[in-house]
Amino acid sequence: MKTLSTVFSAVAISLVTSTAALASSGAATKVFVSGPLILLFLGFCALVVVMQCIPAIISLYGMIKGVASNKENATADAKYN
Repeated sequence: MKTLSTVFSAVAISLVTSTAALASSGAATKVFVSGPLILLFLGFCALVVVMQCIPAIISLYGMIKGVASNKENATADAKYN
């Protein structure tokens, strides 16, 4: 039990005292400037994603409506049988 406690303490101390990763040292100072064509391309991509969501929402609505009408029909059949 004491060894487990020692291992946890050693891991905690090493995590607390560790410095930033080497890969992230230069990335924090780099500034990316996007031109208007990049922004236009990203806007077009967002428009494509939104346009693809519209038929998906319509299909989902139709499936929910179909399930609800099937439940109503099953309830009506059960009442008359």
